[in-house]
Amino acid sequence: MNRILVTPRSLTSGGHPALDMLTQAGFEVVFSPAGRLPDEQALLERLPDCVGWLAGVEPVSERVIAAAAHLKVISRNGVGVDNLPVDALRQRGIQVCTADGANASGVAELAIALMFASLRHIHSTSSGIKQGEWPRFQGNEIRAQRLGVIGCGAIGREVARLACALGCKVLAFDPMRPPLDLPPTHFRWASLEEIWQQATLLTLHCPPPRDGTPLIGAQQLAQMPRGTIIINTARAGLVDDDALIAALDSGHLTAYAADVFKEEPPRSMALAGHSRVIATSHIGGFTTESVDRATEMAVANLLQALQVNQP
Repeated sequence: MNRILVTPRSLTSGGHPALDMLTQAGFEVVFSPAGRLPDEQALLERLPDCVGWLAGVEPVSERVIAAAAHLKVISRNGVGVDNLPVDALRQRGIQVCTADGANASGVAELAIALMFASLRHIHSTSSGIKQGEWPRFQGNEIRAQRLGVIGCGAIGREVARLACALGCKVLAFDPMRPPLDLPPTHFRWASLEEIWQQATLLTLHCPPPRDGTPLIGAQQLAQMPRGTIIINTARAGLVDDDALIAALDSGHLTAYAADVFKEEPPRSMALAGHSRVIATSHIGGFTTESVDRATEMAVANLLQALQVNQP
């Protein structure tokens, strides 16, 4: 039993040179179906005889973990672990490693790009021109926008830094309030209620609430100024889709720009296909630089953990 499963979509299609370190260390590398999230059945077919797993964002059930009798370590190529049954892993003594900060620049830059696209109606303008029209929507500049940043880990703090440099007034929420060393003329900590009520732009960089309820539902949306724009490059479960659609339909929200959906690819187009939605296909960390950093860190974490655990 010397196999390692690799499931991130960025790696199953074309591999990566860093994976050669695993074979050089004597491990056999196996892949899930190329270019898509593996479902439970695909994991059950491949994982039981693996000692290590380089994992992506695919949902992992307790059934999958129960079937992985030889598994010693899961190494994520990102930072979130909300797709994993953490309690079941803890009970089994399976180590979980994350590639902290590896994709921060890529995701932060996409969040900023989606802000620009939403403020200037780039999606609607481009679509109209391609249909033979000449739409001209009056937009807004990013300078002096009141930007609410929810979560100031590696990604959120990079977004806050870039936004301050662009002239935004950043209102940030993070229960830990890490030191960010950003200019007080452009940055301050705020409560969630302050952010709901004051932000004209809102960007999400946090895990969903532990009780599974959305962070943003009808109550929170009602507090936001008319014309607010929401950017979500974190988790689909942070927002209530139905409440969001209602706010978009009424024009209370100018736009919702999302890199994450409850189903990927989404089968329902109610949200993803909405005219006020800019949708991207979970590409936040899908840059050459981010993939390189994340893969190298994930492989290094795997090797370190397996060297420790192997007799």
